[in-house]
Amino acid sequence: MVTTRKPKIIHAPEQILAIDVGGTGLKAAIIDATGHMLTERVRVATPHPCTPDQLVDTLVALVAPIVAQHPPTQISIGFPGFVRNNRILTAPHFGVTGWHDIPLADELSARLGALPVRMINDAEMQGFAAIEGKGIEFVLTLGTGAGTALFRDGELMPHLELAHHPVSKGRAYDEYIGNAAREKAGDKRWNRRVHKIIGILASLVNYDKLWIGGGNAARLKFELPANVAIVSNQAGIEGGAKLWHPRSVRETRQLPEANERKGAFR
Repeated sequence: MVTTRKPKIIHAPEQILAIDVGGTGLKAAIIDATGHMLTERVRVATPHPCTPDQLVDTLVALVAPIVAQHPPTQISIGFPGFVRNNRILTAPHFGVTGWHDIPLADELSARLGALPVRMINDAEMQGFAAIEGKGIEFVLTLGTGAGTALFRDGELMPHLELAHHPVSKGRAYDEYIGNAAREKAGDKRWNRRVHKIIGILASLVNYDKLWIGGGNAARLKFELPANVAIVSNQAGIEGGAKLWHPRSVRETRQLPEANERKGAFR
């Protein structure tokens, strides 16, 4: 009896183009499935003012050298605003006009060879690189504005735009601890404000761990509580790998039958 062996299927390793869109800078790198960078991180200043088309054009030019060096298999994008189903609902750092229900992920993918693409809030993508996957973990990013993300046992929870929630004298988080507020108030007063916000979040979320990231995290001068830690500035890129891990991102609908009570989780 002659048996034939089935050919072994060899899957090409993932090479993920991870893009971190910020209000001040745009960053990108090619990473592997573990978040390890396969190329250098490239960066350019964020255009201001900026339309969706301008942002796509700028990102395509930014990633051209690293895409040529390591052709990506998929794309991950972190964006500073409310993102749902790969579409931008709000973009506070880019303006209101022209930034509602924008399919930025699909538009960028179309310019880069129609690659599979997933986009979430930038604080959420940064959080994926930092979290330990146990209990309630919260992410606060201190940059142009204040970004937030919430995880439970490693799974991303629905996004809340706390950056726009009033926190002091009618001011929202963005206006209270964002970069413009820091420059106006000075680092010493700004540090006191961040310390206050940490206390508010501890009462509001009752987190097991708070991760603080963003460019201004390095400006914190007070002693952090034992369950609070600073996130590496590379996390906004490295977290892009987790967008493609099973069950890590609820909004990607990777298990729709279970989510809709039509079947069992597998």
